[in-house]
Amino acid sequence: MGFAMRRPGLTPDAIAGGGRFMRALGPGSVSSFLKIILDVVYGALWIGVVAVTLLVLAALLFSFNPSLLDDVSLSSGDLAARWPAVTGGLLAASLYMAGVLIIVGCLRRIFTTLTAGDPFHPDNVGRLRLIGAILAALELGRYAVWAIGTWLLVGVGKSQPNLSLTAWFSVLVVFVLAEVFREGARLRREAELTI
Repeated sequence: MGFAMRRPGLTPDAIAGGGRFMRALGPGSVSSFLKIILDVVYGALWIGVVAVTLLVLAALLFSFNPSLLDDVSLSSGDLAARWPAVTGGLLAASLYMAGVLIIVGCLRRIFTTLTAGDPFHPDNVGRLRLIGAILAALELGRYAVWAIGTWLLVGVGKSQPNLSLTAWFSVLVVFVLAEVFREGARLRREAELTI
């Protein structure tokens, strides 16, 4: 520590990780850069969700009037015969993208508090719990889509679902982080009451 203190340009603040290029919190920090990236991804996801939702609505309209699809064919067969599967796939994609949109929205609000220098904001606990719940729902939804596809798409090559330990580990990590943030918010409240 003494050696590092004598090096030019290294202040105690920089050594502790508070240097200009190493800051994790506050304006101009890594968290503010990540917030900008999340804003861009959030906007792109909104565009994607709207586009896929419009495709789902179009697919539902075609399902009420299948004669519109009589002249359209795929190389492997008639599109009208596969239209319910296409509609179901688009609906599943729309729901999946909506779940990712909610996750990114929560992350944006968390990174807003990090950029403001307030990581243990009480609302972050609920946001992290919602992220964990949506991650779990997306993974369960993947299993449901596989099961429904196996049941409805008879004669199509079957694939076996794999249990993604990474996804379930991520869910557990997010819930543990929510509890860490809850404890941090509690300690902050206690510190504010003692001052």
